[in-house]
Amino acid sequence: MEAHASLIQELFRREFSRMVAVIGSRFGLDYLQTAEDVVSETFLQAAETWKTKGIPPNPAAWLYAVANQKMLYHLRRTRIFHDKVLPGVAALQGPGDGVDTIPIEMDFSGENIKDSQLRMLFAVSSPVIASEAQIALALRVLAGFGIDEIAEAFLSTRETINKRLYRAREKLRTAKISLEMPPAPEIKGRLTTVLRILYLMFNEGYYSVTHNLTLRREFCLEAMRLTTLLTAYEPTDLPETNALLALMCFHASRFDARRSEAGENILYEDQDTSLWDTGLIHQGTVLLDRSADGGELTSYHLEAGIAYWHTVRKDTPQKWECILGYYDLLREMNPSPAVTLNRLYALHRARGRDRALAEASALPYQGNPFYHLIMGELLGEGDAAAAMEHFTRALALVKTDQDKAAIRKKLQALQGGG
Repeated sequence: MEAHASLIQELFRREFSRMVAVIGSRFGLDYLQTAEDVVSETFLQAAETWKTKGIPPNPAAWLYAVANQKMLYHLRRTRIFHDKVLPGVAALQGPGDGVDTIPIEMDFSGENIKDSQLRMLFAVSSPVIASEAQIALALRVLAGFGIDEIAEAFLSTRETINKRLYRAREKLRTAKISLEMPPAPEIKGRLTTVLRILYLMFNEGYYSVTHNLTLRREFCLEAMRLTTLLTAYEPTDLPETNALLALMCFHASRFDARRSEAGENILYEDQDTSLWDTGLIHQGTVLLDRSADGGELTSYHLEAGIAYWHTVRKDTPQKWECILGYYDLLREMNPSPAVTLNRLYALHRARGRDRALAEASALPYQGNPFYHLIMGELLGEGDAAAAMEHFTRALALVKTDQDKAAIRKKLQALQGGG
C-alpha cells in the first residue's frame, strides 16, 4: 500500500468520528448526515490530492481545514447559511460587524473534540432510538465504522443498515434531541445505555467475526478512548464506568499474546505471558479498585474481576476458585449461554473434569459451537472418539477462519494420538 493511502486509512479511523462530532456539535443533529457526507468527501479529496501533490506537513490540520470549507460551501449552496446561520451569528456579533464576511470556523482543538464526542455519545444513546440503531449509529459516528463493516457486524445488508441509520437520524431530528449533556438527575439512567453501547463496541472488536477476524484492535481502543472520556467527566466518573474501563484494560493487556505471527488464535493456556502488557494490567487494577467505591455491584464489576484473575500469571487453585466464584455471581445476575459455558471451563480448572462434564452434559446448547468446543476439551484423550465428534460439530458451526483452523488442529492432534 502506498504511503499516502496507508496514512489516509489510519487518519480515517482516528479522525472521521472526531470531525463528525465537532461538525454535529457546531450545527446540531439536523446536520448529522451532512457532517458524515462532508467528512467522507474530505477524505476522498485527500486521497486524490495527496497522491499527486504529496502528504501535507500537518495532515490532520489539512483535513480540518478542508472539512470546514466544504461545510461552509454546503451551507451557502443550500441558502441555509444566509437564511439561518448568518442571522444567528449577527445577533451574537452585534450590528455593524459585516455579517457576510464573518467566518464560521469550527473548533477542532483537542478539548472541543473531547467535549463534542461526549455530547454525541449521550445523544446517540437517547431512548428515542431503538437499541440496535443506537449501536449502529455509535459505530458509525463515534468509531468510524464503514457501512459495510456495520452490516457485517449485524449480519445484515448495506441497504438495511443505511435505512436503520437514516431512521435513527430522523428520530433524533424530529425529537429535537440537543447535543448537550443531560441534566444531572438524568445522567445516571442515560449512562447505563452509554456504557452498554461502549461494552458492545469493545466486544465487536475483541470477538469480532467482521471480515473473518476475531480481533479488531482499533475498535477496542476506540471504545476504551470513549470510556476514558467518561471517567474524565465528573458526573459520569462512577463505579460502573471505572469497572467497564478496567475490564477493557485487562482484556486489552493480552492483545499481543492472543494471536500468532501467522494470525492464528492462541488459547489462554498456551499464551506467552511475557507478551502481556503490565502497564495495562496495572491501569486496570487501579480502575477496579476505584470501582469498589459505592455499594452497587454490576456485571461490569464481575466481568472485570474475572478478567483480572486471567492476568494473574501463576496458575493456582485459588485463581480458578476466584474466577468460578465470579462466574457464579454473574450467572445469577446475567444468565446467558456464554456465561454458562465460560463458567464450565473455570469449574473444570477449579474442581476437575468429571464435575464439569456432569454439568455440561445436561445443558441444552446443541446448536452452540462453543458448547461442542468445551465438551471436546473436557472429553479430551479420555474419550477421543467422543471428543472428535464434538470438535467436528463445532467446526461446522463456527464462523471465523481462525476458529476453524484452531479446531482442525485439535482434530489432527486427536487423530495423531489415536
